[in-house]
Order: sequence, then C-alpha cells, then structure tokens
Amino acid sequence: MSPIIIEMNRSVRRGHIDLAQCSAVAFSVFLICSAAIAEDSGNTVSLPPIDVAASRVGGGITGASNSVITAEEIEHSPSQSLPDILSQVAGVQVMHLSGNPTGINDMVDLRGFGAFAQSNVLILVNGRRFQDLDLQGFDFSAIPLNSIERIEITRGNSGTVLYGDGAIGGVINIVTKTVSVKPFSGKVEGAVGSYGYQEGLFSAASSSGPWSTSIYGNTVGWSGYRQNSKSNQQNVVGNVNYKTLGWSSYLTISGDRQRQDLPGGLENLPLIYPITLSNPRASITPLDWATKQDVNITAGFTNTLGSGVDLIVDGGVRRKFQQSNFLNYFNNPGFVFDPSTAGPMSYANTVMTTSSLTPRLDVSHQVFGVPNHLLTGVDIYNTQYDSDRSDTPGDVPIHHYNIRQTTAAIYAMNTATVMPSLDISFGGRLQRNMVNAQDTYSAVDDPNAGFYSTDPQAPSVDTGEWQYAAHLGYEYRANSVLTLFGRVARAFRLPNADERVGSGSPFSLATPPSLGLKTQTSYDAEDGFRVKWGRFNFESSAYLMELNNEIHFIPALFLDVNLDPTQRLGWENSATYQLTDDVRLHGGVAYTRAKFRDGPFAGNDIPLVSRWSGNAGASWDIWKKMAVLDVTGRFTGERRMDNDQTNTQPLIPANATIDVKLGGQYDRFFWSLAVLNLFNVSYFDYAIASAFTQGFYSAYPQPGRTFMLRGGATF
Repeated sequence: MSPIIIEMNRSVRRGHIDLAQCSAVAFSVFLICSAAIAEDSGNTVSLPPIDVAASRVGGGITGASNSVITAEEIEHSPSQSLPDILSQVAGVQVMHLSGNPTGINDMVDLRGFGAFAQSNVLILVNGRRFQDLDLQGFDFSAIPLNSIERIEITRGNSGTVLYGDGAIGGVINIVTKTVSVKPFSGKVEGAVGSYGYQEGLFSAASSSGPWSTSIYGNTVGWSGYRQNSKSNQQNVVGNVNYKTLGWSSYLTISGDRQRQDLPGGLENLPLIYPITLSNPRASITPLDWATKQDVNITAGFTNTLGSGVDLIVDGGVRRKFQQSNFLNYFNNPGFVFDPSTAGPMSYANTVMTTSSLTPRLDVSHQVFGVPNHLLTGVDIYNTQYDSDRSDTPGDVPIHHYNIRQTTAAIYAMNTATVMPSLDISFGGRLQRNMVNAQDTYSAVDDPNAGFYSTDPQAPSVDTGEWQYAAHLGYEYRANSVLTLFGRVARAFRLPNADERVGSGSPFSLATPPSLGLKTQTSYDAEDGFRVKWGRFNFESSAYLMELNNEIHFIPALFLDVNLDPTQRLGWENSATYQLTDDVRLHGGVAYTRAKFRDGPFAGNDIPLVSRWSGNAGASWDIWKKMAVLDVTGRFTGERRMDNDQTNTQPLIPANATIDVKLGGQYDRFFWSLAVLNLFNVSYFDYAIASAFTQGFYSAYPQPGRTFMLRGGATF
C-alpha cells in the first residue's frame, strides 16, 4: 500500500476554514496598525529585531550539537523548499514523496528515524511547539521562506526538557521576522519554473516608536511532475508587536490552505498494476486527493519583574481541518485495474484543535558568586482529535474516532558558568499525560461487517501516566580556538492519535484493534568539539542513543507496534570556510547507524536510514551583489526500504544531486535563475518493500532537471 495512503487514511487532511477570512483578518490588523504607526511617524525610531516569542532554544542547549541557518543563507540557497535547505546541514536526511518544489509531503529526519522521522523531530515556530497529534507531521510548505529570520537546529533528545515529547532526534526552531527597522518597507516577488510552477510572494512591515507590524504571504501552484500530482497552496502570516523598557508583547495570526493530488507509488514489476517505474511520470491512483486548512492564533508578553528576572507568558489556539479521499481502482467484476470504474475505498474527515498556555521565568542569578541562567516554567497543552472514516464523502461514518490528549508539565534548565571557560547545564521535566479515546463503530454502515476476524471496534482508552526527561551537559572553552562539549539525556515520546487509531487491524487474528500503545523512551550520550580558527569553523560530534518501545508502523500488518529495543550510533561533521571576501565554502558529512539491538531482527538496519550522507556548497560574489553564484550538492547513501525489517529486499540506491543558482541585486530589484538536479539524475529516496514477494517494491520517482526563474523588488 502507498505510504501516502497509509498516512492520509490515518491522518487529518481536511478543511472548511476560508483562508480568505484569515488573510483578511491578518491584513486588516496590518493596515490598522500601519495607520496608527503612520500617525506617529514624526516620532519614528529604529528598533532592533524583537524575538518576543523568547525561543527556549536561543543560541542552543549547552552540551548539544547546534546549527543555525540565517535568512541570508536561505536567500542564497538554490533550493526552493525548506526541507532541502535543511538537508544542507550535516546529519539531516530528507525523504521526498511528491517531488513538489515547496516540500509538500517531504520528511525531515534527524538521527535516523526513517518513516517516523516526523514524529521524532520536534518542530517549533518562534519557540512554540507546532507538532500535531497526528501523523501528517509539520507542513514545511506552510511557512513562506521570505518570512524566516533564522532556523535553529539542536540535535539529540535534550530539547525534551524544554519543549516536551517528540524531540527524540532533535529540535528545529523556525524563527520568523517580526519587526521592521524602517517606518515602512515591503517586498514583492514572482517565480515560474518547470512543470507549471508559479509562485507569488509579498511582504510588508511598518515600525514606529514601540509598535511594529508585518505581514508575509505567498500563493503557489504546480502542475506536477507526475500524473495526478498537481498542488496549490496559499499561506499568510501577520503579526503585531509592542516593546517598551521592561515590557514587550505580540499577536500573531497565520493561516494556510492546501490542495494536493496523490499519484501513489509505482511498482518495479507489473505484478498488480500494469504501470511500473519504467514510466515514472504515470500514476496508479489518478483520482486520489487530499486537502488541508489551518488557522493559528498566538499571543504573549514578556515582563521584566526585576533585575535579571523576566516573566514570559505565551498562549495559542490552532485549528486544523483535513480531508482525504482514496478510491478502489479494481472496482469491477474482473478485478482488473481500470480507473474508469473506480469505486469508493476510504474517506477521512478530521478536525483537530490544539490549545496551549506556556508561562515561564527567565532568570539570571548568582549562587556563591557563580553566574547562573535559569529557565523554568509550566507547559499545558490540550488537543481534541475528531475523525470520521467512511467509504466515500457524504456517507455516514463507519468509524468515528474521538481522542483527547492533555499534557501538563513543569520543567527547569539551569546553566552555570562555574569557570570563565566552563559552563555546566542541568535540567529536568516532569510531565503528566492523560489520554481519553473512543471508537464509535456503525456496523449498519459498514459493507464489510460480518467478515472481520476480530471485533472492528477498538476498545476505549482512558489512561494517565507520568513521564520525565533529564539533561546534563557541559561546554569547555580550552582556548580561543578549541571548545569541547558533551551531554547525557533521557527523553520520551507519546503515541499520537493516528498511531493509536492504526494500532490494530480488524483483519489480524493475532492483534485485535487497540487505541493503546506504550510510550517510547530514549537515552542519549554525546561528545564533540568545535574549532574556530580565523575564517575556518569546524564542528564534530559522536553520539549513542538507545531506545525502548520505539513506535513504528508495519505496512504489511496495517498496524502500529512498539518495536524491540533499538539503537542509533552516529558521527556528524560540518565545516565552513571564508576562502576570500567574495568566496564562501561549506560542507558536512555524517554517519548514522540505526539498528535493532534485541528481538528477532537484532543487528538489522532500521528501514529508510542511510548510513552515510553529506553536503557541500560554495557561494561566490562574482561582481559585488549584482552577480552571485551559489552551488550546493547533496549525497545520500543507500538505505533499506520501508517494511524491510528482515533486511532481505533490495536497497534504495544512493543518489547525489547538484543545484546551481545565479542571481543578483541592483538597487531595489533582484533576480535569480536556479537549475535543480543539474545533471538530471534519475532517483527515488522512498520505497516500500513487499512483505511476501522477494525483489518486489513500490517507489516514488523524483523529477529530473528542473528550472526556476525568480524576480522582484523591495520598497
């Protein structure tokens, strides 16, 4: 079965919020605030950038391996999607499904979690969790690239102390632009590219006195590389900020709307479908589709209570609607593949609402003369998940899943500068997790009623548990060139709603349906060093991670399970070098070994994790800023296919691609021409292996060489 079908059937891709309403609200707020600011233009002052979200990652967790991608690096990158930009960081592996230039359906993996990377990498926006209680993962295409100030990447599981479960492989914090240093500024941009790609972007910002406001948006359309892979998306982000001495506050409203067609995987042999990988632009599911709409409102303030003591309070509500429809293309008496006779198979309509309140204290203090920095707070999150599952749109639901998850936690992270050259950090989190889940089953509306081997209604779950996370790290500055760092940590990950819904199959005699899965836990140890020598920067770290009850979906069984004990062992290296004032070089290489350490598959590789990956790039200011050349290359080694825990099926081949971009800026005008996959490499980096037929698999072919032309102006 296609992994997109697996995920869409068990996730939430549905929507009825009108993005135009969200855009109108955000734009109205921007206009109103701009008008108010304009009235005070005579008192205009330049403001420094305000990070009112008060990211808890900040410059990184002491003892952890950290990276930062700046807005300038994003602008220079030939890559057009956020996942591909992230893949230029050592140790980050990306799996593409649709080949969409915006990154729709792409999975970003830190430290080797394969198909479940999206559940083990915690995504933050301005320091706040953006992880949903489903399997869709973070939608990287919903963040306009022109709205990003920087991206902070903290590898390893220590981020769980500050942010909660899900940060097993690491934390990616996307910090958006919030203020303007001018009374008014704006930017418009347009792009056209291969396979009918079209994009329009805009941004505007205004600032005066203590007030600032901004809005960012884009609209993207793509005809698709493959049949039935068309997509379109609209995103908008607007915010208002206020800052005075000792006080700052913000309000952010964002929304996105997405429609995508789902072409399905292509088999390497014509055992079931007449269409194979020999025709990579074809589709075996020419009528399947999914939609999503999302609206997010967050607000908060920072108040200086005294010398070195700040109170930071954030709260937010996010509401997501999703729908997906999958058809049966063998819906005829002869059970022959025939799209013209396609009939109903599955339809999902899901609504999910997440609310949160996260007050915290940021305290700089001294203990026995030793400088300390303490961050402590309370996190309260509540998610309501309601999903109707039927055969076709408009039918009475066969299953209605109602899941409520509430988490409440207290945490603290303290960093002490015990010597001018040595920092020690230690922290912990205690979290109460409560889950109430029910499955309402209607046998009257189920055409398969009476044919199941077990009761198709999943038993209810009403449970609570305590979990904890802990971190201990150090950073030792041996001299002006060399810094040593390391850490040990314990973390956890809760099963999400889709994993609970999919944790049993009514067709399985051995495993009846169940909404209960065990919580995944991990133990990390890491050591590394950094070198800064003139224009040369280098970082290297090695880590060991051992996990218990790792949550994984087994496609052959149509269920989620807790795996036998697993392990991650890795070595990550990254370097940058300013060769001249006009030439910048960067590169990285990583080794990742993800394996089973116990059970019947002990010693086997975990699927979809490459042992070796790397990147390299160069940027050359040919003629000041009027002509700039950027080249990046990525390498991903061979990896096991999804569903191949036995390690007996063919490997996904290694691949290497090179992207090139030539651009420039004159006065307020800018342009660029990018060529992606310059050497027209034919590849796929996701495939699912048959559980029964040796050498048989289904894969998602990616586009070859593509072009992208951009241009715009600032004002």
